[in-house]
Amino acid sequence: MLNAALAIIHDEHRSLAAVIHGLRYLVHDIREREAKPDFRLLWAMIFYLDEFPEKMHHPKENAYLFARLRQRTHEADAVVTELERQHQEGARHVRELERALGHYEADLPDGLDQFSTAVEKFAEETLKHMALEESTVIPLAKAHLTAGDWVEIAAAFGENGDPRFDAGTDHECRDLFSRIVNLAPPPIGVGPAK
Repeated sequence: MLNAALAIIHDEHRSLAAVIHGLRYLVHDIREREAKPDFRLLWAMIFYLDEFPEKMHHPKENAYLFARLRQRTHEADAVVTELERQHQEGARHVRELERALGHYEADLPDGLDQFSTAVEKFAEETLKHMALEESTVIPLAKAHLTAGDWVEIAAAFGENGDPRFDAGTDHECRDLFSRIVNLAPPPIGVGPAK
């Protein structure tokens, strides 16, 4: 079950990274080539950044992965405390993205600059957060968690139903994720390299 749990966690991180890279790519494209913004796509990407990681992925990390790790070792306490703090701030960062995109869509002065800054801040913080989880928490979890812990973690994360893969997800949502992945540069997506 360890491999199943880790595969789900890594897949969810890749999904999140793909959306972030796609968002960065769109902002870069708008700035550099003066491309017309697709506000529907931008709002959908931010909706994903709110719905999936904030309401499904992070709570499962807190309740299962981090909680079990705290039970098995104190070696991870400091990093887990920091990651939990970052999870608590996540919703505020998404609201900042929404405000900035709203200003941009309303054609307010410096709207694109504000949105671009918010996207970069969100991207940097989120990618660092995931790197910390994968470089520190995952190795400690591999070393300290029991087989029973991994069964529970795999079952919990398996309930998330990533919209990229869930057969129950509507056609529009699957199309959205295909489009996002096609915009994201390699190695995350299949879009053009920067």
